[in-house]
Amino acid sequence: MAVEASLNGLTLVLGGSRSGKSRWAETLADRSGLPVLYLATAAHRPDDQAWCERLERHRQRRPPHWSCLEIGPELSGTLLQLQDPSDPRHGHLLLIDALGTWLAQHLDDDPTAWKTRQQGLLSSLASHRPPVLLVCEEVGLGVVPATAVGGLFRDRMGELQQALMAQASGSWLVVAGRALDLHVLGQPVPEV
Repeated sequence: MAVEASLNGLTLVLGGSRSGKSRWAETLADRSGLPVLYLATAAHRPDDQAWCERLERHRQRRPPHWSCLEIGPELSGTLLQLQDPSDPRHGHLLLIDALGTWLAQHLDDDPTAWKTRQQGLLSSLASHRPPVLLVCEEVGLGVVPATAVGGLFRDRMGELQQALMAQASGSWLVVAGRALDLHVLGQPVPEV
């Protein structure tokens, strides 16, 4: 499997549940030859055994020489902190897994607070110089969510992904264990 993807700036890795998107992002990070800092955005849910097992599988899959920060909902602040040249992890390739688990922790934001939070994330990613791989859950591929919060998640994720794509220098869509380079194969959808 030859991948000649150079990682510059922001690269999105999108896909549905169990598509292989995290494994693909990890593969790209590993092949970059750069030191990797893995930013895990998942909330701690110690009473959810299946969730704990899933997180442990992710931990076991990461190479031991990678650094990891379990940051939960504090993504923008962490990105700003890592831009400080005195931070020993400054300059590491960042692998953020995942946007959806970060977004889910902010669904209680009212629309104004959400816009502010979203703009903060976009700004912190735009000003970050080392490469960033951002794993994003792809949602809304046909089924209308049965709940209001499900619809809110889908709408916020779709809007945020389009804003991130406008900033991205690379993007991948992972479907059923196959990765497609969207920047090579895709065309931007015109604005209305």
